[in-house]
Amino acid sequence: MSEIKLLFEYADTYKDNKNYIESKKIDIRSFIPDNLLRKNIPRIPRLSELQVVRHYTNLSRLNMSIDGNFYPLGSCTMKYNPKVNDKCALDANFINLHPLQKDEDCQGTLQIFHELQGYLSGISGMDETSLQPLAGAHSELTGLLIVKAYYKDGKENKRNVVLIPDSAHGTNPATCTMCGFKVREIKTNERGCINLEDLKNKLSDEVACLMITNPNTLGIFEENIVEITSMLHKVGSLVYMDGANMNALIGIVRPGDFGVDLMHFNLHKTFTTPHGGGGPGAGAICVKKLLAQYLPVPHIELKQNKYVRNYNYPRSVGSISYFYGNTGNIIRGYVYIRSIGKEGLKRVAQMAVLNANYLLYKFRKLFLVPYKRRCMHEFVVSAKNIKAQYHVSTLDIVKRLLDYGFHAPTIYFPLIVEEAMLIEPTETEDVRTLDSFVAAMEKIVNEAKTNPELLHEAPHSTPVGRLNEVKAARDPILRWVPS
Repeated sequence: MSEIKLLFEYADTYKDNKNYIESKKIDIRSFIPDNLLRKNIPRIPRLSELQVVRHYTNLSRLNMSIDGNFYPLGSCTMKYNPKVNDKCALDANFINLHPLQKDEDCQGTLQIFHELQGYLSGISGMDETSLQPLAGAHSELTGLLIVKAYYKDGKENKRNVVLIPDSAHGTNPATCTMCGFKVREIKTNERGCINLEDLKNKLSDEVACLMITNPNTLGIFEENIVEITSMLHKVGSLVYMDGANMNALIGIVRPGDFGVDLMHFNLHKTFTTPHGGGGPGAGAICVKKLLAQYLPVPHIELKQNKYVRNYNYPRSVGSISYFYGNTGNIIRGYVYIRSIGKEGLKRVAQMAVLNANYLLYKFRKLFLVPYKRRCMHEFVVSAKNIKAQYHVSTLDIVKRLLDYGFHAPTIYFPLIVEEAMLIEPTETEDVRTLDSFVAAMEKIVNEAKTNPELLHEAPHSTPVGRLNEVKAARDPILRWVPS
């Protein structure tokens, strides 16, 4: 290994390196373990740069994306991402920073973090915010760890139950289980809200918190939310709110004002940063003052006109990620809020709710509507009637949507609605796009009546036909293999 050391001490350039190797007759392969040496020439395609560029460009055109298609994926808020957000986040002054640099070397970035913490605390009606979680589910984990630490400090270790509505996101009960809590399900009433009688019957001194999504995943605002939070607080329990659907509330209602003790934002939903395909996400956990001491460390603070990462939180649940969150998406969320302002945020929520109700009105003529009332930013319809009459399932319908150039809505969720489609248009779509989507659905329903086999075999215009989705999820092909 001394030869290798000499090699790097001597060689300043590739030419020097090569000359030294040749003069000393060094066989580089002798320094590599035999089992790591390649025995055969790699089977790499011999292609020109032009062929490679065309290959990947054409591959990119095969993907559905928000830049090219309407993407009404319910509970995901697949809104358009302004390119100025990307431009700012990709500025060299941000992307060339190292996470281990001293605070004085990254004051601008720390200022953005600190100011965004303040914005999110204000929007949510909370007192303190951490941007460290890397996704919504990661924020849920952080939140329940905070709940656990809070009760441990209060010596209330018997509080090991979390109440969750039957319409909730699947991540909610999964997170509870990971944190060692027991889950008890709360039923939904005929109006699509929490059944207060069922909630009352399940309250006890074992309940740590209620995990609630508001608006819920049926697209309905919990009309008794103040009474619900009051019921929890009277028995000494906390209220955690999943903020996945905050696109309906920003600038209009603050969860802290109706009794929520802690909540999370999905920056990659409400504040337009890109997501899908497993990332990149960004979470933010917001808490009332009684829980602030348990937030992850470091916490970004302003002290003596200097932004610092403060690790001095003895009761903290610790670090949730290696450094401090997904910086690129944090910057995107910051730029979005600064660019549209307070009134812009309110307008976002108003337009999101308007677009959803417009589509809901149109869809009432095509599908069953399980909860016949105005929705918030998204809504649920059921294709149970289509399946019963024409033997065409929800899956058949959304596969056919691909032939018309639309991404599918969320399907078979919430679980309490049979043959469900959860549709969220967001505020960034215009009425022409919404009308085109409705027209495509009308054609598909007519096809179900006249030629159901066409839907059973859909899609027809995509590069790949209908796949075995279970096998694709469990045994994905993620890389090219030479034939």
